[in-house]
Amino acid sequence: MKLDKEKIMKIIPQFILKTVSIVCALALFIATFNFPITYYMPLRIIVFIGAILFVITNYKHLFVLMTFCLVAVLFNPIYPIYLYIKSYWIPLDIITGILFLLTIFYDVTESKEEEKGTRTKENKSYTRDKIY
Repeated sequence: MKLDKEKIMKIIPQFILKTVSIVCALALFIATFNFPITYYMPLRIIVFIGAILFVITNYKHLFVLMTFCLVAVLFNPIYPIYLYIKSYWIPLDIITGILFLLTIFYDVTESKEEEKGTRTKENKSYTRDKIY
């Protein structure tokens, strides 16, 4: 099954991606405070789902793909990575939260400059312009 960007963007609209990124960023910034361990399992699930959504929608952009794959691996709830010391997680939470906030301003669709480069110029001829 071939993934098509237009089909994916119809399934996951832009405002849902922005909402997910805001929720993930807020959850990560809140995680820098001292909470019981029960907060961090839902945090892993939320951030993992957000990262997977960005991997699915940005599969053509290598940097975004690799960055969010790394975030998905780091925050995966299936095989969790434990660093055991809270001071190790705080910078990771802040950096990942900033990354999710930056995705709000990142346009997933192709830029207009790239669209201009892919267009071919067609020669238009009109019957009134012909000289007989």
